[in-house]
Amino acid sequence: MSSVFSVKQTEAFRKELHRYPELSGKEKNTAERIVNFLKPSKPDQVIHNLGGHGLAFVFDSKQPGPVVLFRTDMDALPIQEINTVDYASQSAGVAHKCGHDGHMAIMAHFAGKISENRPKRGKVILLFQPAEETGEGAEKVIKDMQFEKIKPDMAFALHNLPGFARHSIIFRENTFASASKGIIIKLKGVTSHAGEPENGINPAKAMADIMNQFLELPESPEFRDFTLVTLIHARLGERAFGTSAGYGEVMATLRSYRNDDMELLTEKAERIAGLAAEAQKLKFEIEYTEEFPATVNDDKCNSFVWRVAKDEDLEIVSPETPFRWSEDFGQFSDRFPSALFGLGSGTEQPQLHNPDYDFPDEIIETGARMFFNIYKKILVVND
Repeated sequence: MSSVFSVKQTEAFRKELHRYPELSGKEKNTAERIVNFLKPSKPDQVIHNLGGHGLAFVFDSKQPGPVVLFRTDMDALPIQEINTVDYASQSAGVAHKCGHDGHMAIMAHFAGKISENRPKRGKVILLFQPAEETGEGAEKVIKDMQFEKIKPDMAFALHNLPGFARHSIIFRENTFASASKGIIIKLKGVTSHAGEPENGINPAKAMADIMNQFLELPESPEFRDFTLVTLIHARLGERAFGTSAGYGEVMATLRSYRNDDMELLTEKAERIAGLAAEAQKLKFEIEYTEEFPATVNDDKCNSFVWRVAKDEDLEIVSPETPFRWSEDFGQFSDRFPSALFGLGSGTEQPQLHNPDYDFPDEIIETGARMFFNIYKKILVVND
C-alpha cells in the first residue's frame, strides 16, 4: 500500500495547517495549502470554490461504477490556543481545537495512497468541506451547482474522538450523532418609564415563561427518543434604570437523537414562544442558526467500516447511545447512503474544543488506512 507522501511529510503538513488556522467560511489559504500539497497525487480533476472554499479531488477510472465520496472538514474554532508547541497557532483567538487539521492530513495521506492504487471502476471523490463548525458548509456544498458533477452513490467520513483508545474505531448503527439547532426568539413590546411599567409592554414575564417551559419540554411523552433543550442566552432591555424594557431575546439549543423528534421539538418550541408572546400582547420573531440534522448511518456503508476495522485488527467500540454533539455530515446522510465513524485519539487526550487539545499525529496513518481499505473494497475490485 504505497503512497506518494511519507508519514513524515503528512505530519509536517498537519502541523502547517495547525499553525495557520482559519475560521468557518474563511478557509481560503487553507484551500491553497491543500491544493499545493496534493499536486503530487495527480488527481484527474480538482473542483475549486465548492460551497465556499471547498475542494473536491476526483480520481476517475473512466469505467462504469459507483461514485464514492470521502469527506473531511477544514475550519478551525474561535479559541485561543494555550499549547506551547513550535507549530502553535499564529492567529490570535483561532485554533484547530477539533482536530480538523488532523482530518485534512488523513485525507491528504489517503490521496497519496489512491495515487499509487487508482480505482478500477467508478470514481472516488475526496471532499475538503468548509464551515463544518457552524453547520453551514455541507449544505452549501451540496447545493452548489458544481456538486452535480460529483453527486455520490455513497459517502464516508470520520471524526477523531478523545476518550477512546488511540487507533480504536467507534462504530454505531443507525444514528451516530445528534440533530441540533439554535433557536432565537425575539420579543417586541413597548418601553415605558420604570416608575410606570403599566404604560408599556415588558417582555420579562414572557421570557420567564418560555425559559421555564423550554426546560420542561423534553419530558413530553410524545418524543420517541432522547431530546434536550439547553438555554444559551437571554437578554432583556438595556442598562437604563429609568426605563422598563420593551425588547427581549431568548436563545436555546434544541437537540435530539432523531430527526422526526427534532421536527416535533421545533413545533413545540415555536408554540410555547407564540403562546407566551400572545399572552403578553407582544410581537415576536423566531430565527434558527447552526442547524444540524442527525447523522444516520446506512447499513451497507456501515458494513464496509466494520469489515475494514476487523481486517485491520483494530479495536471496535460500539457506544450504546448516539453522541450528543452534532456533525454537519448529517446533511450527507440525509440525502445519500453514508457512514460516519469515530477514530480514537487517546484516553488521556484533552477533549475536543478544549484550549489545550492537539491532534495526535500517530493516528493519521490509521485513519488513512481505514479510508483506503473502504475505498479498495468498493472500487479496486481487481486488486
